[in-house]
Amino acid sequence: MSANRFSAAAEPTFRRRADTARVSARSRSTPRPLASEERPAPSTVCGRALAIATLCALAPLAACGCGGGHPTASGHYGSGHAASDGGAALTLRLSSARTLPAPVQLPAVAAVSGGVLVLGGLDAGEASTANMVLIDQSGARTVGRLPLALHDAAAASIEGQAYYFGGGGAGGASGAIFRVGPASASLAGQLPVGASDVGAATVGHSAYIVGGYTEIVALHTIVAYTPGAGVRVAGTLPQPLRYAAVAAVGGKVLIAGGTSGEAAQQEILSFDPATGVVRQIGTLPYPLTHAAGGSLGGRLLVFGGRGSERTSQRAEILSIDPSNGSARRAGSLPQALSDLGAASLGTEVVLVGGRDRSGTVHGQALTYLAR
Repeated sequence: MSANRFSAAAEPTFRRRADTARVSARSRSTPRPLASEERPAPSTVCGRALAIATLCALAPLAACGCGGGHPTASGHYGSGHAASDGGAALTLRLSSARTLPAPVQLPAVAAVSGGVLVLGGLDAGEASTANMVLIDQSGARTVGRLPLALHDAAAASIEGQAYYFGGGGAGGASGAIFRVGPASASLAGQLPVGASDVGAATVGHSAYIVGGYTEIVALHTIVAYTPGAGVRVAGTLPQPLRYAAVAAVGGKVLIAGGTSGEAAQQEILSFDPATGVVRQIGTLPYPLTHAAGGSLGGRLLVFGGRGSERTSQRAEILSIDPSNGSARRAGSLPQALSDLGAASLGTEVVLVGGRDRSGTVHGQALTYLAR
């Protein structure tokens, strides 16, 4: 077996515990205590602490423009509209529904040639899965397995190649970046620290990984990954953030809602990779986290999600104008869902899986088009 491949066979199964089911992103001063069975060996603790310290040191450097970066102005905010924008409305329609091989929540989803790859996630029993599912015109089928069973990761395609970032599993938060082929995955790099609860979007030749959680602290960094050039901290969020809806629109990375502390957020942020600036451009109509983000017609689309309570799922689809941050309703899901995966395919957005208010995990892939 080559050095850059791993086996999932011996990986212990992750099952979501009652304490990890809560929406939580505690500040750096109040880390989540680890249960005895979750405690890593002392060497792992030291290594993780060193990695976190390194990341914390990198963030201010990025803000100062060191190492070839650009100034970050997280405090530069827009007007924060929540009403309709008065421009051309974007209305969506459900075009098709396909049945997945198994229900899934919190998968990572990426567009690939001819379809969509669905990677990992939590199954109906809230155990991490390593499944790789391809959705195309012929339906949805399992095509392989990830090296590790992971959930709460992010995926993005860079120049047609899919990559998988971070995630949580039985061994803790992963820092691996996997290059994902049609039926296999190989190690392509490492994040500065292991992180789950991340979002990702591609602009140009790089993917941008937003926020996350190390299982000790929540992150306020935006990390850039460029194949062949590694990773760097490219921007800083106004506050630590997890479970945000993220998509690329018009050369910017748009970030809506998410969890900070233990509360769902309302801010709509725009990150400009060319300048490193993060600014608030608007406000969601209501606090929202665990929503899926996509792009269509020059708009950020926010699908479903929920509030701070785990049973507060919503069915609304919101369309956000990146020019002024205004949000308006663009349609509805068949039912209220959070924890979906999403991939944008130019003229359509594919939504995968999700969780409803009763806790039922869904096994459909929904395709939405503009009317």
